[in-house]
Amino acid sequence: MSATTLKETALALVAPGKGILAADESHATIGRRFEALGIPNSEEQRRRYRQMLFTTKGIGEFISGVILFDETIRQAADGGRPFGDVLAGEGIIPGIKVDRGAKPLAGPPGEQVTEGLDGLRERLAEYKTLGARFAKWRAVIAIGEDGRTPTRLGLEANAHALARYAALCQEAEIVPIVEPEILMDGGHSIERCFEVTEATLHTVFHALWEHKVALEGLLLKPNMVLPGTASARQAPVEAVAEATVRCLLRTVPAAVPGVVFLSGGQADELATAHLNAMNRLPGPRPWPLSFSYARALQAAPLRTWGGDPARVGDAQRAFRHRARCNSAARSGAYTAELERSAA
Repeated sequence: MSATTLKETALALVAPGKGILAADESHATIGRRFEALGIPNSEEQRRRYRQMLFTTKGIGEFISGVILFDETIRQAADGGRPFGDVLAGEGIIPGIKVDRGAKPLAGPPGEQVTEGLDGLRERLAEYKTLGARFAKWRAVIAIGEDGRTPTRLGLEANAHALARYAALCQEAEIVPIVEPEILMDGGHSIERCFEVTEATLHTVFHALWEHKVALEGLLLKPNMVLPGTASARQAPVEAVAEATVRCLLRTVPAAVPGVVFLSGGQADELATAHLNAMNRLPGPRPWPLSFSYARALQAAPLRTWGGDPARVGDAQRAFRHRARCNSAARSGAYTAELERSAA
């Protein structure tokens, strides 16, 4: 895959009206979501759940790519067709999560660094044979209540890991999604989130430049600029949209083919509204603003399904609706009427 093909794949992932489904939850993460609904966290139940999402009729109209977990990319739908082939058959690009989670950073307390670089070159080669055309690595940045974190060390350690991962992906002819996530946890203000997000993105793109990563062949998956969940001063949708786009314009090079936001624990309708408001803002932007949501796409279908095979059709309709709403938000066309149409 040439640099041109990497760019073509990245652009296909942010094609107009489409976004990415993040279905790469670890066993522990999906286990917590299953447990809340009384669903056993077995390999077969995880397979059935992912099958329900991936076989939703017409979902390729709204979803350009799916990030898979290591277990999932090796699984198959009923009848034995590998999930990667199921997605590709709908025009959806298979991707893979390759990091191995955040661990405490040795040194300053309260910070983490993502691990998984050891053996990554070999794992990427295998994932490519399994059909993966893009990958994802998530760095976790927490805003401390005392104002001392994140530190420069913490930002640089995570940026360095993201850049090494991205360089290895491009070497393997796989498009890297670079995900530095500022967590919503805490009582920080929207202004403080802006400050930390701006510093994080500057640090990440400097590290990518140092590692000679081709910006034209990657996607950025950032957080939105939001006040912390415990903040006494929450921000209206329009303020979040304005702050987020202003921060990106200060930090993200025009060469990047697209920005695919994480939902970060936002309620599904709120995540859609925020994306919609960003795409309604006046003024030019050098990159499309899209989505790479997990919970904001999955919460409704997961609740509807609840592990009951008889509810698969209803759950697929709920999933299709959320995908359709976020597709509309890509062009600022999401409305209350569209949201209510699910009824």
